[in-house]
Amino acid sequence: MAHVDPKISENLPVIRQLDDSAINRIAAGEVVERPASAVKELVENAIDAGARRIEVAIADGGKTLIRVTDDGVGMSAEQLPLALSRHATSKIDGTDLLDIHTFGFRGEALPSLGAVGRLTITSRMAGGEAHTVSVSGGVMSAVKPAALGAGTIVELRDLFYATPARLKFMRSDRAESQAITDVVKRLAMAEPFIGFTLRDVTSGGEGRVTFRADGESGDLFDALHGRLARILGSEFAENALRIDAEREGLRLIGYAALPTYSRGSAVAQYLFVNGRPVKDKLLVGALRGAYFDFLSRDRHPAAALFIDCDPQLVDVNVHPAKSEVRFRDPGLARGLIVSALRHALAEAGHRASTTVAGATLGAMRPEPTGAPRVYQMDRPSMGARHAAYEYQAPAQVPALSEAPAAWDAAPGASLMEAPVAGRVVDAPAQDEVAEDHPLGAARGQVHENYIIAQTQDGMVIVDQHAAHERLVYERLKNQMGENGVAAQALLIPEIVELSDGDCARLLAVAEPLSQLGLTIEAFGGGAVAVRETPAILGEVNAKAMVLDILDELDDQGESHLVQAKIEAILSRVACHGSIRSGRRMRADEMNALLREMEATPHSGQCNHGRPTYVELKLADIERLFGRT
Repeated sequence: MAHVDPKISENLPVIRQLDDSAINRIAAGEVVERPASAVKELVENAIDAGARRIEVAIADGGKTLIRVTDDGVGMSAEQLPLALSRHATSKIDGTDLLDIHTFGFRGEALPSLGAVGRLTITSRMAGGEAHTVSVSGGVMSAVKPAALGAGTIVELRDLFYATPARLKFMRSDRAESQAITDVVKRLAMAEPFIGFTLRDVTSGGEGRVTFRADGESGDLFDALHGRLARILGSEFAENALRIDAEREGLRLIGYAALPTYSRGSAVAQYLFVNGRPVKDKLLVGALRGAYFDFLSRDRHPAAALFIDCDPQLVDVNVHPAKSEVRFRDPGLARGLIVSALRHALAEAGHRASTTVAGATLGAMRPEPTGAPRVYQMDRPSMGARHAAYEYQAPAQVPALSEAPAAWDAAPGASLMEAPVAGRVVDAPAQDEVAEDHPLGAARGQVHENYIIAQTQDGMVIVDQHAAHERLVYERLKNQMGENGVAAQALLIPEIVELSDGDCARLLAVAEPLSQLGLTIEAFGGGAVAVRETPAILGEVNAKAMVLDILDELDDQGESHLVQAKIEAILSRVACHGSIRSGRRMRADEMNALLREMEATPHSGQCNHGRPTYVELKLADIERLFGRT
């Protein structure tokens, strides 16, 4: 008995043209993944229309209502039906798909939304009349007169009602609302001069404002700094470094946080290309590479970076949602990010984030036990305190035989002059502290590990081992950079068999690997020969290292494995060669350490990204004791 293939029909397949409704529903599956996707498309249209204020209202996580109101240029009655037609747009003329200066250009968003929901557009151009048009499930109504002052209102109800299967993939209302908030915040970062408002009208009426950012003023950096402070918080703004660099037609601006202001995940990384929010593996890898030497693997940098360039240098037409881009010269974009961030981090010197001091004060603050005390007098001046100390001193000084052995004071000395354990007797005067010494002058050492220094307006606590470890590590890196990485030749080169594709990708990075002491050459077919390895690594498994490098290239598009191994050894050497915890230091040693920290970049964090010192302002210390 002959076997009948169930996939083969007796009737030959017929090629047919899909109708516009089916085409739009298919396009909606690519463009509109969830309510947040619809909000993104509509808000981008409002920005392209020149709006200065944009309001977004949602209900039930955007599933039942999305309404975007703007004060842009609007549309005429003749343009409204055309705007709902597939591949109709005012953004481009179609002659050059690389010369794109707007968010939208495909002409797919509005017809796609009208195919899977109930869409209504009301718009009015300056000097014209307002009109409205509706489309439900792909069926368009006639254009009608409407009442509207200016701009455009786009209202989308019952998203995916025409494709019920898509509703099963929707998440909870809270999760969808959070996704919409994230989209609006990203667009608000890209356009700091535009005001954004997000409302949740699930309960009816005006609803409640869940996000608001008024338009900023001033120059670009001031506006961007204010907008980032509003969205990412004042702590990010306080601990962010200004980035402004340009190379071969690409300009990078934005703000990147100090290494000590890091996060447990990559949630605080925002990347933009020509104002468009993107999630690009190349750019994320470049950001990670810039902080490669300052953070441990479980910590992630925080940054908001904007790349501006000629549209001809980047292709944004590689993904329906336009969330990915492709640079004509990827290496140029990556190199710009890495060099600009590393330069900014080096200029920051020993600076550490203010959150370190905040966490320290929080740990020191005792639990409240009652009503706070009220001090009804101002803090006395230095002269008044000195006079009070002299007045409070006892009239007679104990005999030297009764005094502590460490006190060799002359007769008549005040008890206030008795030395305290750990005090630096030969510390410089307060006037010297204020002279160009951000980390102050050493006043003492506690527990043989922490240096206490007095600054002009507070105090600094330094972890002597962590600080010196970073200083030695930076010194070793500078020496390696000047003299190069020594390589040891293998007596018998190790042959590693690979596929043709893996072999080609590995040989493409052979030159940068050779600068790190790993020499790889083609051996014919898909094999490579490892002829030299970094001497500092000692005996290594060359095959395992090559395979790990390939895995890293697959995952991130670049490899830092060899560099990471070398710098891990340098870090280990620095750890063993630095001042150990438990060693008592003289005053001149402590002050020399502080001065070297001030002169060495990146000394604000240790080799693992932890802070090397904590700075407490005098006002904060006084608050601990209720003196405010």
